[in-house]
Amino acid sequence: MWSITGGLVAHPLPRGIEALKFFRETCASAPDEMMLVAALLTAPDGSGAKIVGIATAHCGSLQDGEAAVRSIKAFGPPVMDHMGPIPYCDQNGLLDAAFPKGALNYWKAQFLTDLSDDAIRVLVDRFSACPSPMSQMVLEHFHGAASRIGVQDTACAMRVNGFNVAIISQWSDRKDTAACIAWCRDTHTALAPYLAPMRYVNYLDNDEAGDPAADAYGVNYARLRELKTKYDRDNFFHTNVNIKPL
Repeated sequence: MWSITGGLVAHPLPRGIEALKFFRETCASAPDEMMLVAALLTAPDGSGAKIVGIATAHCGSLQDGEAAVRSIKAFGPPVMDHMGPIPYCDQNGLLDAAFPKGALNYWKAQFLTDLSDDAIRVLVDRFSACPSPMSQMVLEHFHGAASRIGVQDTACAMRVNGFNVAIISQWSDRKDTAACIAWCRDTHTALAPYLAPMRYVNYLDNDEAGDPAADAYGVNYARLRELKTKYDRDNFFHTNVNIKPL
């Protein structure tokens, strides 16, 4: 089975600011072959401890992958280290258990072009107040070949280096619905001073204010509305993050 260098390490939340600053620095020099994600979440061992995880997938040679993750494994050191050679299929399902069937979900997501010290402090502070052990906050690093394509060469406008922040509120008991939705919305509001207008379309829902499609497609939105008008003037395809015809 084809293996890559992947997996994750974890640090206790009290060291979260330090860990996220290290994550930011590591992302700044990451090669194209390397994907990096940080997550604030509750440890899966039943202890209830809140942690900061750094996950990677390096799709070059195992030798290059070992060199690329050496500093990540050494930093801290981490309280958990499951990073190294891993079958690609196992890497792809690494987080499956964190999203159980039947869980209740409410998400917000937006882009950060700069993971500043102030933004990091807000992330750690807000996760400290998270009411559900099933919830998490994920920082997805954008870089590499995809960011070197012209913004207007495709519909996708997220052709930049930076971080997509996903605030994933998740719970199992319906009595917790109001508190968990409020935490997600309040966290998004607290991050507002540091957020860019860009949004990733897969994370948008139908309760977003304004025109979320405009945020997702940016400078390409006007051209996409023209195409929508030409090919779907009656808006038959509307049960998505909808681009309305002119």
